[in-house]
Amino acid sequence: MENIPSNPFGSTIRAEDIKETLAFFDTWEERYQYIIDLGKELSPMDDELKTDERLVRGCQSQVWLNTLQKDDRLFFEVDSDAFIVKGLLGIILAAYNGKTTQDILDFDIEGYFETLDLIRHLSATRGNGLRALVQSIQSAARQSKGQPK
Repeated sequence: MENIPSNPFGSTIRAEDIKETLAFFDTWEERYQYIIDLGKELSPMDDELKTDERLVRGCQSQVWLNTLQKDDRLFFEVDSDAFIVKGLLGIILAAYNGKTTQDILDFDIEGYFETLDLIRHLSATRGNGLRALVQSIQSAARQSKGQPK
């Protein structure tokens, strides 16, 4: 069994926490700074895990995703070469990391993004990249349940 990396997303930083914190800020400049700061909470991914197989296709920046499973829960290691993207990865991990495969498949990610008012404040390519990562995570959840990708 691979060691499950520790990071605060999904445990001490949950989707609800991010919703509450982002709502606190008055401007998108403040929200962007918060998102960048979230990215600093991500543990760095080992360079040997940054392989072509783990590269998420469809992202403007380079994004790597490593999926680990313990019992029925999935844990994710992510990394990017862009600071704002690391923060966006944290927002996604807050919703998915450490959850059961069914919780991942049942989570309303579009509703989450809408509540955060996030997608309309991102470039089209960045929004597409966010969705590409979500699709990769949901695909990993379906695979671990024995469903087709």
